Amino acid sequence: MNAGKLAMMACAAVRRYPAAMTSHLPNERRGITWFVSRHPGAIAWAKRERLVIDRWVEHLDPALTEAGDIVIGTLPVNLAAEVCNRGARYLHLSLKIPAQWRGKELSMDDLQQIAAHIAPYHIQQMAPDFFKER
Repeated sequence: MNAGKLAMMACAAVRRYPAAMTSHLPNERRGITWFVSRHPGAIAWAKRERLVIDRWVEHLDPALTEAGDIVIGTLPVNLAAEVCNRGARYLHLSLKIPAQWRGKELSMDDLQQIAAHIAPYHIQQMAPDFFKER
């Protein structure tokens, strides 16, 4: 399965079935779906995509996430790893921004034009000795 198709499936899953992406254990809480962005264009894009979001935040403290949560955004890798380590799922708002657009605020239509999409990732930090010679 190619990455584009997987991303579309993940996007559809968040849009239609956010509860289905969490565990079905009887005593486990339903996870919170977070959308993390300070950019109006990204927020408008997510709303146009009809993503089902419980909490819209400009910045995320990973300590607020719990197992079963879904976090959508463009987090730095160390924060995304912390989210994953806490048992939450991380869906990255993937953008291929043309060089001439870097540093400018992108609109919802700009995001549509560059085929913004959500892609699932599981990120974990490697052991400190990972780069040592063997």
